[in-house]
Amino acid sequence: MWIYDLPRGTLTRLTSEGPIPFPIWSPDGSHLTFSGSLDNTLNAYRMAADGCGSAERLTTNENAQWPGSWSPTGEILAFTEAAPETGYNLMTVDLQGDRQPHPFLQTPANEYGPKFSPDGHWLAYGSDESGRHEIYVRPFPGPGGKWQISTDGGFEPVWSQNGRELFYRNGDKMMAATVETTPTFAVSKPRVLFEEHFEKGVFPFEANYDVSPDGHKFLLVRPIEHESAPAQVNIVLNWSDELRRLIHAQK
Repeated sequence: MWIYDLPRGTLTRLTSEGPIPFPIWSPDGSHLTFSGSLDNTLNAYRMAADGCGSAERLTTNENAQWPGSWSPTGEILAFTEAAPETGYNLMTVDLQGDRQPHPFLQTPANEYGPKFSPDGHWLAYGSDESGRHEIYVRPFPGPGGKWQISTDGGFEPVWSQNGRELFYRNGDKMMAATVETTPTFAVSKPRVLFEEHFEKGVFPFEANYDVSPDGHKFLLVRPIEHESAPAQVNIVLNWSDELRRLIHAQK
C-alpha cells in the first residue's frame, strides 16, 4: 500500500505486505483502513497514513470482510462480509461502543459496498435482490424503507461531498442521481455524466474511482493501451543479393 502525493509527485510506501485490497481513508485523513490477511482470513485493519506504528486490527472473524466507508465522525465502520449461509451482507462496527460487528442488512440476496452519506444519516449500497445489480439507499441506523437509485443496473456508489448527488457506474457509463433528504427522501432519474472505458475493481465491494470535494472532477484508472499488431508485413525476395548490393554501394 502506497501514498501518492499529487502536488509533489512522490510515492511513499506504507506496507511491505501485499496485495492490500480496498484501502479507504478515515474522514480526517489520518488513517487508512483496508482488508488485511492474518490466519488466511481477510479482516478489517487500519494504520496511520504517515506510516508510524503497526496496523490495528478492527475485526476478527473467519468470514472475509471488505471495508466500505466510515461515518462522518470516524466512529462507525460499515463493511461487507461474506457469510456462507447468506452471501454478502452489510455490517457495522462502532469503535466507540462495544467494538463488535453488528448486521445492518442481512438477507438471502447479496448486499455490498456500503457508503455513508456526508451527514451520516443514510447508507448507499449495491444489491442483486431484484436479480440484477442495482444501487439502493437506506436510512442509518434505521429502521426505515429503501429507495432504488439506479434504474438499469449499477455498481460502486459514491456520494458527492454535499450529499446532494449519488454517483455510480453502469458498464462504461458514469451515472449521477440528484437526491434530497429533507423533509423526506427523494431521488431524480439518473443521468449519464460521461461514457468511457476505465478499469473496474476486482469485486464491486469498493468503488474503483473517486470524486473531488467540489464534485467536478473524477479520478479513474485508465487501462494500458497495448500496441496493436502490425497491419502490414513486408517480404524481401533474394535478400542475400540485396545485402551484397548494399555492401558494395558502401565501399
